[in-house]
Amino acid sequence: MNFLAMHNVKRAVAGVLGLVLLSDGLVLLATGYFNLGVVLPVVMGLALCGLALWWVPMKRWLGAAPRRAALWRWFWYGVLLWLATVAVFWAVLASRASTDLPATAPAAIVVLGSGSPGVTASPTLVARLDLALRDAARYPDALVVVSGGISFRAQSEGEVMAAYLQERGLSARRIVKEELSTSTQENLAFSRPLLAAAGVSADAPIHLVTSDFHTLRAGLIARRAGYPAVTTLGAETPLYLRYNIWLREYFAFVSSWVLREY
Repeated sequence: MNFLAMHNVKRAVAGVLGLVLLSDGLVLLATGYFNLGVVLPVVMGLALCGLALWWVPMKRWLGAAPRRAALWRWFWYGVLLWLATVAVFWAVLASRASTDLPATAPAAIVVLGSGSPGVTASPTLVARLDLALRDAARYPDALVVVSGGISFRAQSEGEVMAAYLQERGLSARRIVKEELSTSTQENLAFSRPLLAAAGVSADAPIHLVTSDFHTLRAGLIARRAGYPAVTTLGAETPLYLRYNIWLREYFAFVSSWVLREY
């Protein structure tokens, strides 16, 4: 393949990949999802589409100064290294994805909110709640704590979660609502005194229900927050959201480490 043909292939790849990323992000933004895992693909898509459109002037500008060309190469080396770390992180998340129920009977089942928009449960939250219902049916003596605050909602996510569970037959007597939290760390910290008030000791076995991508970070935060006997259960993330949410979790995992949440 000659030099010109190679550049045309690279330009086409940049354009197609940019359109895919841009379309993915814009569709999710239009349906109400706004987080780094959605916004970043939009930004990356715009950048790649711009690169494809202005490929020739860009190459001419880079070629006019060797230092620019060198910096450009190192920029792409950095991008490739970053993508490699994302791929490794995703592989770890995929290896942990399982909806099998553990054999140990819990004293309580804590269901984490997903920060989803609106006053009804999002697909991600529904997957968590359905998994919690399965677990609650298997262990009928366990309390069920639903944890999620108001944030941008008209009502708390805990209230939305409780209503969903009750509509599907779970007794209100088994449900404890935590309605102040706005993060995973707060979910767990604010649920701890509610469990204690309900007679669940600090070292009692707890099932922590969240999404598959979230089990690693949630388990680490839970142990730091005073749950020594926690077992995480991960609900499958809907396919159309999966990789955007997994990308968001990559940054959330780093952020939680920086903030010393685990």
